[in-house]
Amino acid sequence: MTLAVPTDDFDCQSCGACCSYSEDWPRFSLETDEELDRIPAEYVSADLGGMRCEDNRCTALDGKLGVHVGCKIYAVRPIVCRTCMPGDDECLMARHKLSQKVLL
Repeated sequence: MTLAVPTDDFDCQSCGACCSYSEDWPRFSLETDEELDRIPAEYVSADLGGMRCEDNRCTALDGKLGVHVGCKIYAVRPIVCRTCMPGDDECLMARHKLSQKVLL
């Protein structure tokens, strides 16, 4: 058995850990009203404070974790999603949590 998201390969399109880490992570913070208006309503949480999630997974994430994923709203994704970079602390934390749950 191997980790679903190895840390020697930071291919975001085959991971998805950051988009399935926590329903509290994809929160809106510094977005302007105009930026928020571009995010389709079906992907916004009921409290309007962040992205809608199911089981900690952002509903805008498409595909299978650890295999192939993509963001349905990539061009208008929130700032927190734009600032998470491959291999940074947030990325490693999310990959570690996902690897505890998902093994290939």
